[in-house]
Amino acid sequence: MAGKKIGVLALQGAFIEHEQVLKKCGAEAVEVRSAQDVESIDGLIIPGGESTTMGKLLVEYNLQPLIKKRAEAGMPIWGTCAGMILLAREIENSAQNRLGLMDISVKRNAFGRQVDSFETDLEVSGLGKTRA
Repeated sequence: MAGKKIGVLALQGAFIEHEQVLKKCGAEAVEVRSAQDVESIDGLIIPGGESTTMGKLLVEYNLQPLIKKRAEAGMPIWGTCAGMILLAREIENSAQNRLGLMDISVKRNAFGRQVDSFETDLEVSGLGKTRA
């Protein structure tokens, strides 16, 4: 991955963690917040966060058409959690904004809103103690 300039969508969500890992892999990590940022990268990661908010910000900052254009021209894009939701062609029971670049249908978690999420320490067989 050395020599590659990988963007991480940095409008909302867990972008810092992705940047840190990219740097450890030898990639140049770029926080993507503008059209100029999108034009300058070799690949894009759309992180976890709140997909409804991220979708609205993609429109507000006029990033959606450019990201779609770059993807259609072959730029690789990887989405985690909310990022995958934004990449999906269909989101069940939702009309929220999305990029629609992957031929998948997703269902948002039924757990509830992000404010209802939590972290806890777990004992996981094979992994030991972990925070999830």
